[in-house]
Amino acid sequence: MQYMLLLNEPESEFAKRNDPQQAGAYWGGWNAFIGAMAQAGVIVKGDGLQGPNTATTVRIRDGKRMVQDGPFADTKEQLGGYFVIEVPDLDAALEWAARAPSAACASVEVRPVLPPMSPPGA
Repeated sequence: MQYMLLLNEPESEFAKRNDPQQAGAYWGGWNAFIGAMAQAGVIVKGDGLQGPNTATTVRIRDGKRMVQDGPFADTKEQLGGYFVIEVPDLDAALEWAARAPSAACASVEVRPVLPPMSPPGA
């Protein structure tokens, strides 16, 4: 079964990505996590995301498009990346989520991926 791991991080963790004194340890943790998943053969797809300051949020209210640059103002954690993994069950997905570096400083949301939809009339 496929699960998506949504990897959330606080702003302080995003800052480590480009800090010469902290980037090595930051990326080292992620590379170890990714390497372990790759070695186990569970990765279906995954991508890191640029920082939340590059985000643009779109909402439709009263039929009008509203565009906001940056992350939602009240959010303390931002989406830093994701993986889709293929594992036997939710327990296995939760085990991988617990190993993500962001689980120790923020959160990892785990969601089952919907199976492919049949076309209408099929």
